Amino acid sequence: MFLMLMMHKLSERLARVKFTNRSMSCWGTNEKAIISILGHRNAAQRKQIRLAYSELFQEDLVKRLESELNGDFEKAVYRWVLDPEDRDAVLANVAIRKSGDYHVIVEIACVLSSEELLAVRRAYHARYKHSLEEDLAAHTTGDIRKLLVGLVTAFRYEGDEINTRLTNSEADILHDAIKDKAFNHEDVIRILTTRSKAQLMATFNRYRDDHGSSITKDLLDEPADEFKTVLRTAIRCLNDHKKYYEKILRNAIKKGWDR
Repeated sequence: MFLMLMMHKLSERLARVKFTNRSMSCWGTNEKAIISILGHRNAAQRKQIRLAYSELFQEDLVKRLESELNGDFEKAVYRWVLDPEDRDAVLANVAIRKSGDYHVIVEIACVLSSEELLAVRRAYHARYKHSLEEDLAAHTTGDIRKLLVGLVTAFRYEGDEINTRLTNSEADILHDAIKDKAFNHEDVIRILTTRSKAQLMATFNRYRDDHGSSITKDLLDEPADEFKTVLRTAIRCLNDHKKYYEKILRNAIKKGWDR
């Protein structure tokens, strides 16, 4: 019974792979067919399709897609087919080379788990022969460099334990720094780049409870500059990345464009 099930799954996979190949042959690329095959598969299934395609046609599916597609659709499909850590490595490299485009770096560093972030750094090194932090440091300066390099090299504790004493003291440290407009204070960077997400969430909640407004609102009330924008994005992603992405998607749909 197990053998029959495995043979059935293998035949289904090969059928999808052959259909993918036909979708890119002869009469141009059938974008709807590619979406129907790849758009409804999870990362593990996409990886299996890519491996089967290589075995069946002695060709890398990613390279074939690059040659057949173009524009935004090519970028979307190409990145979708990559393994998640490899895709994030590509996105990080593109963001680094686009001057001032730091939100992708912050999202990768602050949303992923410590193990996932480490996997991205390994994938980046394998693909580009440089470390992520090395390239990031080469394309940034000053306080932004300190914050971003600190975020991408962080290996945070993933447990739920909270140190209440730290929560209280560090909420005050953050509040005093914002009140004094010392946004780049070394303690601010230290707290955001070393504390666990659970600890930071507790600190941000204590900040709001003790001082009557959220830390992100207090930062928003200050005149905008590049460092404060990066700082606020990091705090939003560390505190509640689902809410952060919900707002990004809502604004993108409302405005009719994506970031």
